[in-house]
Amino acid sequence: MPFRGITVGDIGPKMAYNGVDNGFLAFHHYRIPRNNMLMKHVKVTPDGKYVPPAHAKVGYSAMVHVRAHMISTQAAFLAQALTTAIRYSAIRRQGEIQPGQGEVKILEYQTQQHRLFPQLARAYAFIFTGQAVRVIFQRVQKDVARGKVDEMAKLHYISSGLKAVVTYLTGQGIEQARMSCGGHGYSKASNMSELYGVAIGGATYEGENMVMLQQLARYLMKSAEAAKSGRAVGKLVDYLVRSSEQRSAIDRQPDHDYSAHLKAFDKAAKLQVMKAYERMQSLRAQGLLEEEAWNANAVELNRAARVHTRQYIARTFDEHVKAVVHGPCREVLLDLLHLHLNYELLDMAYYLLEDGYLSGQQLDYMKEDMYRLLARLRPNIVSLVDSWDFSDHELRSVLGRRDGHVYENLYKWAQESELNRTQVLPTFEKYLKPMMKQAREQSKL
Repeated sequence: MPFRGITVGDIGPKMAYNGVDNGFLAFHHYRIPRNNMLMKHVKVTPDGKYVPPAHAKVGYSAMVHVRAHMISTQAAFLAQALTTAIRYSAIRRQGEIQPGQGEVKILEYQTQQHRLFPQLARAYAFIFTGQAVRVIFQRVQKDVARGKVDEMAKLHYISSGLKAVVTYLTGQGIEQARMSCGGHGYSKASNMSELYGVAIGGATYEGENMVMLQQLARYLMKSAEAAKSGRAVGKLVDYLVRSSEQRSAIDRQPDHDYSAHLKAFDKAAKLQVMKAYERMQSLRAQGLLEEEAWNANAVELNRAARVHTRQYIARTFDEHVKAVVHGPCREVLLDLLHLHLNYELLDMAYYLLEDGYLSGQQLDYMKEDMYRLLARLRPNIVSLVDSWDFSDHELRSVLGRRDGHVYENLYKWAQESELNRTQVLPTFEKYLKPMMKQAREQSKL
């Protein structure tokens, strides 16, 4: 029982994640003992004096810790959904591609590949990015223990952007995986509904995504101001001061390291960050107060934060894949990386077409290269999801079973429904039969 003066309770059922209890707590004239005030960094003296932390930025620590780990958690959610969808697509047969040659696995259809393979590339990109952010977090934690907090704010900003972008794209990816399984994807046997419900909670907890993008945008605007003034900027935004071509070098035949694609990510981020900065300056010049100008520019600021974050993910993915030395694994991961670069640039083409950096013809080149990579990845795609080594217990999906015995187990799963326990439901004898009998007795026909 709670102490007198304390009210505690549960907030009620949620869309999902109901294994985690979320509650409310209210205090009514209740004195909290000083020893229970959670005073790791901020303290209250016995005489009631507030003592701030030695470094103001230490307050970021707890928030950054969770967000740094959320990237990997969200990547795992997306990976599980794709494991189910790709395994099922390698089992399900429907329709012919070549007349008379028999039904084919739905994974052979280009539309299915285009729906799933880029999402798989995103999952790998998020996994590598999550690893990179955790390494940075561990380094920063050691610095904080020594009283050095210079990098804490920057980690806060980039983890805020990643949290917003990765949770949003993960939700989209799981939904694509669900739809790719057809009607069975809508069944609870797929476990897609539970997975989706749990994953999309990440868009809200630990900071609502629109707010998180605004956090990163503040850092980007400070960096844009520094770049404009000729001052040094951090490594995260060095694209702001790096010289860039007026036109992209992307051609029909991609360069061997896809450097032109990576430069296009840098250019897109630079264009949108500076566009948001210039608009902010214009609004200030019109006489708007700082927060009024910020609110009037919020959409452009969030766009800048999104593009910057996707640039960071692309660069991190590239660094991790190129660090792989094993030949066959490296080649497959390079194909996955190159698919990611094409797909993401096509998705963000607006930013580069508007400036004239990319042409419509170059978009066609990227599309053709993407289609080539879909076909090239097909023989290895099941191995790419199997490499995550999710157990059937972890997936909890009839469609994503490791042994591939989907349909016989789908039938067994359906037999467990309460509606299939008897040939005639008890409700018929209890309710419907008496109603029908009474209706017949009262009928004049």
